[in-house]
Amino acid sequence: MKNLILDKKAILEFQQNRPPYLMIDHATEVVPGVSSRGYKDLKKDEWFFEVHWPNDPNMPGMLQIEALVQMSSLAILTLPNNKGKIMYLASSNNLKFIKKVIPNSRLTIETKIKSFKRGIAMCDGIGMIKNDLVCKAEFTLILPDQLKKYNLNK
Repeated sequence: MKNLILDKKAILEFQQNRPPYLMIDHATEVVPGVSSRGYKDLKKDEWFFEVHWPNDPNMPGMLQIEALVQMSSLAILTLPNNKGKIMYLASSNNLKFIKKVIPNSRLTIETKIKSFKRGIAMCDGIGMIKNDLVCKAEFTLILPDQLKKYNLNK
């Protein structure tokens, strides 16, 4: 399978998040089942800057993680027969928030799928602004549609 480039319209075809909760704008490289990278351009009128915090606006840490999760999910949702399916965040570990993510910046995101078996994806991701690390996390995603095939409690 070849590497993919996804603009916002294509991202919306592959995953279920919608504005204003869509935390990614463009996927510059998706290697299905392996990795995905791209970015979110943070405009000064993003809904969360208004409330977090009015005198010191910055992207909430958990929305930074959500951006990593959404980008990472593209590496699974671009695999055959997964387009448009729902993925959920099951857990996250080793969260690090290093620098503020402020208005009028580009959050560049790089994610890797460490393993994907039976509907469970072990992932990690980093967020950067101008090549400076601003956040990172390890997380587990689940693809319920595939996970239910292995449910032994039927």
